[in-house]
Amino acid sequence: MAIAVASSLFASGQAWAGYGNGGSTNGGAEGPTESGGDGKATATASGIVYDRSKNGTGPKTGAVTPATNWAPPPCWYAPKYTPAQFKKYVEPIWQAESTGHEWDLEQRKRYVQGEPYKDFNLDKAGKGYWWTSFANDSYPPGWDSCDKPTFWVDNGDPPPADTPEAITPEILAQLAYAEVRVPGTEVTLAPEGETKVNLPTWAWLDDKEFKPVSVTARVPVLDIEATTTAEPISLKIDPGTKDAETYPSSGACPIKDGKIGEPYAKGKSDEDPPCGVRYLRSSGDGSYPLKATVTWKISWTGTGVNEPQELPDGEFGADQEVVVEEVQSINR
Repeated sequence: MAIAVASSLFASGQAWAGYGNGGSTNGGAEGPTESGGDGKATATASGIVYDRSKNGTGPKTGAVTPATNWAPPPCWYAPKYTPAQFKKYVEPIWQAESTGHEWDLEQRKRYVQGEPYKDFNLDKAGKGYWWTSFANDSYPPGWDSCDKPTFWVDNGDPPPADTPEAITPEILAQLAYAEVRVPGTEVTLAPEGETKVNLPTWAWLDDKEFKPVSVTARVPVLDIEATTTAEPISLKIDPGTKDAETYPSSGACPIKDGKIGEPYAKGKSDEDPPCGVRYLRSSGDGSYPLKATVTWKISWTGTGVNEPQELPDGEFGADQEVVVEEVQSINR
């Protein structure tokens, strides 16, 4: 999709100033290397390397949804090309004349003829990188707002002050947020199968699966990184009907000693569950869509950051069908 977007802009003669490719956060691509060679990197198209080895596992994992209107950056700037790579990329575009003679001429003046760069900065090989724009691969509003022309940054120097979207550990943390995957939220119920009207139904999640998960994002050529961590803090139970009561009454089950809810054990039939639901009416010939949503506390640490920094909480939930029968029974 990213390549198609860039191609359409070239074909119409518009100036795709960043020479970017959309900046996928998932796909593999060549990254800048000191030699300007063709070696494949484990980085994404933006040169970001993601370590997802500490993500949640299982067949029903998913991305958390921010609990507020917050979203990861729609676009950013990052190093993309060595001098040799940049020359190899843009010269065929100019030769094809698909972007228009006038635009091509302006680009040659900027990057070849010394206004302000000369000969793609080939004499600076190994001393810096060409930076360009990248877009979040979901293409949210604002994905095309990073429209500055490709620019050069010497190693060790900060990017220009007028590029607040230049990649930083904080931006890496925000991008890693979108890569976090957490376990599915189907709760275990007791009684299982069918429950009974007015019978407290215990609910809990496997504490072996529900533990902190994290993703680390790195830009090797800049030697910066950030790790975004998601930690489960509560389970919200929505019975799927107004004819029900939850335990606790708020429906929010806190984490206690690393556990979400408490498994039912024999002899507890006269106790209220620390996390659960009591249905007041039969589901008839159907079922109720009980929804369990886990809230995850999100924080990050990274290069130059000693204390964890907060990001908006995330949520992940799923529905499961619960059959409620009229017959009452004691669960022992």
